[in-house]
Amino acid sequence: MPRSTSDVQAFEAHATDADLDDLRARLAAARLPEAETVHRAAPDPRRWDQGVPLADLVDVVNYWRSGYDWRSFEKRLDRIGQFRTAIDGLGIHFLHRRSARSDATPLILTHGWPGSIAEFTGVVDELADPKEATAPAFHVVVPSLPGFGYSDKPATTGWGTEKIAAAWAELMGRLGYGEFLAHGGDWGGNITTVLGGRFPEQVLGIHTTFAPGPPGMTTEGLTAVEREWAEETHVFWRHRAAYAKQQATRPQTIGYSLVDSPVGLLAWILDKFAEWSDTEDSPFETISIDSVLDDVTLYWLTRTGASAARIYYESHNSLDPDLRVDVPAAITTYPRDIEKYPRAWARERYRQIVRWRAPERGGHFPSLEIPEYFVEDLRAGLAAVLAATR
Repeated sequence: MPRSTSDVQAFEAHATDADLDDLRARLAAARLPEAETVHRAAPDPRRWDQGVPLADLVDVVNYWRSGYDWRSFEKRLDRIGQFRTAIDGLGIHFLHRRSARSDATPLILTHGWPGSIAEFTGVVDELADPKEATAPAFHVVVPSLPGFGYSDKPATTGWGTEKIAAAWAELMGRLGYGEFLAHGGDWGGNITTVLGGRFPEQVLGIHTTFAPGPPGMTTEGLTAVEREWAEETHVFWRHRAAYAKQQATRPQTIGYSLVDSPVGLLAWILDKFAEWSDTEDSPFETISIDSVLDDVTLYWLTRTGASAARIYYESHNSLDPDLRVDVPAAITTYPRDIEKYPRAWARERYRQIVRWRAPERGGHFPSLEIPEYFVEDLRAGLAAVLAATR
């Protein structure tokens, strides 16, 4: 049973054996379509032109059914430390790892879709208690977005990014962190931006991989690389964002498949890991199959395929065009991310950019693709933020 500590309760993740047996049975009984009609030998990114290739999916399904160990992931969550608390009537689940260092700074990490807290479980320890004594240390908080993982599923509309950011500010205060840093990418980057813009009295500064300028920015004066970024982002939203339009307009419809079929859920999410990672063919070139299945299995066991998709219904294209972030901001734009914005655009919203990086490697999931670089970059970015506040 959870142990109450003020308004915060300790929590342990433990799926029933029946749920795990049911998952394996569904995987064994899966009805699969015929192979795609794009016939290319691996490795070749064009093999994925119609979505997840059948042969790749079969390999992952077989491993999920007979080789993957969910209990290992549960133990990892418990070792970090899991908790729940109610904010505005909704139960919020979060990981919380306090550093042993007396000079540690509170830091909240926010995931996106199709990610989860699984994005950060591999980097929490090093952020909290770095091996190098000279590296900055953090008290790390990693919440599950409403409708994701072990957080409650909202029963009414209204849980968009503005409300989530306010809930995060309340959460950090409840944990005794009057001032804190924030990081995020994808929806987590959106929420981190709102945190920095709406709560400057609490947020010391931010680090984000999602840094859009206000709407209507011109390409005049941009470098060739920045023009390429702008064009790639435009192409993404025009030709590769059907998933977002579906989840923004009909999350309930796709939700039936995501909650009822583990293979359907896997394909829906694996497609994004493949397309959005910095690889030439398979996402498993840089991300382990176990890491992907940690994420997908968390969605499956918590039955959150539909409720997580609703964040698009609540918040798609909803970032306030007039929102400005005056607290110090560190921004990293990875080359294979799906949205890349020129610095000239970003600085129209983020008024105090203290560090800007555009590394040569990395995609949408840097904490999983290149975790050592991610940690190093995050530390350096947040160190620059803290230096600017002194």
